[in-house]
Amino acid sequence: MFFSFGMVSGQVYQWRGPGRDGIYPDKGLKKSWPEGGPEMIWSFEGLGDGHGSAGPGRDRFFVLGMPDSQGVLFAFDYSGKLLWKRTYGPEWDENYVGTRSTPVVAGDNVYFESGMGSVYCYNIYTGDKIWSADLLRRFDARNITWGMAESLLISGDIVYCTPGGTKNNIVALNRFTGETIWTSPGNRQQSAYCSPLYVRHNKTSLIVTMTAQSIIGVDALTGQFYWQVPHFQYNNIHANTPLYSDGMIYCPSEFGRTNSSGLVALRLSDDGKSVRIVWRNETFRNLMGGIILRNGYLYGSIYQRNTWCCIDASDGRIVHTFNKFRDGSIIMADGLFYCYSQTGELALMAADEKSYRLISRFRVPLGAGPHWAHPVIHNGRLYVRHGNALMVYNIRA
Repeated sequence: MFFSFGMVSGQVYQWRGPGRDGIYPDKGLKKSWPEGGPEMIWSFEGLGDGHGSAGPGRDRFFVLGMPDSQGVLFAFDYSGKLLWKRTYGPEWDENYVGTRSTPVVAGDNVYFESGMGSVYCYNIYTGDKIWSADLLRRFDARNITWGMAESLLISGDIVYCTPGGTKNNIVALNRFTGETIWTSPGNRQQSAYCSPLYVRHNKTSLIVTMTAQSIIGVDALTGQFYWQVPHFQYNNIHANTPLYSDGMIYCPSEFGRTNSSGLVALRLSDDGKSVRIVWRNETFRNLMGGIILRNGYLYGSIYQRNTWCCIDASDGRIVHTFNKFRDGSIIMADGLFYCYSQTGELALMAADEKSYRLISRFRVPLGAGPHWAHPVIHNGRLYVRHGNALMVYNIRA
């Protein structure tokens, strides 16, 4: 899984795939599953509470959990052997308890953010802590209703975070030392639950994210604030990462206010320093399941409505819907969609501008609590985290 931002060197293994867009590069995957699902190669029960996905690396991967009040970083090899685990500090235990962030691997280090608003960097081989930073204390910010949930963005030598302070809204840290490179006042709104996106648009590099009530764009090199678009959701959640393609930005959220919520499409100016709204679809209300852009169409589900949609990316029109699988998260690999419902079923689907087709489905057998962690595909395997449990399936043809 190779991720390049232009100024990135080496491998960075990201949240929702190499482009943070839900599309994984694996090929040669199964085109259908047997009854009961693909073969489960191994599983692990003992992570504790958590809602974040597995974070793959070169020869090992990482998961966060909260067995008690403390957060723990788990390191596994790809055969399922627990290599080491480290207790890193207090985790979120007020509501929907557990870890939120998905670990991001860059070089020899792994990075993540706790629900309490601290960022950590550990060596992937020794498990030694390299540095940590309390974002809320350092940048004079306040935590949010359900705890910080950002999966960190790394580009080159920089870690990007959104503490949401009034003076330090978005910040850039040196990924080797944790020292502050720049801070931006942004729009002075509190953080949302959004994991930011790095956008290389013509000659401009942008960080695009959603704060409590807006979509914003800042310069990735300096933090200069360029633009914002009002975007509302009743609880200021905004848990989806924006998508970028060919000068367009797509941001899905659940419902908030008329004429300023749902799924919005923005056109960047040539220099990236301003945007205009191209269309807005308020029927498509997606809280945290993500969307996929493929061949000019957007795919995803409407939150708690048992409806999957295909949307024309040029005008926001819903082309067709599918209601034979519960709503949830969506990723893609090798031409097919992997949909994980909030009731704990995984489905393999084919979809295009004409229809959805459900090929195979099975129910996740382990774990408890909400099915919020997005599945991950890496080297022909499907990683599914459900609360205390991690399940790994062979999906290679």
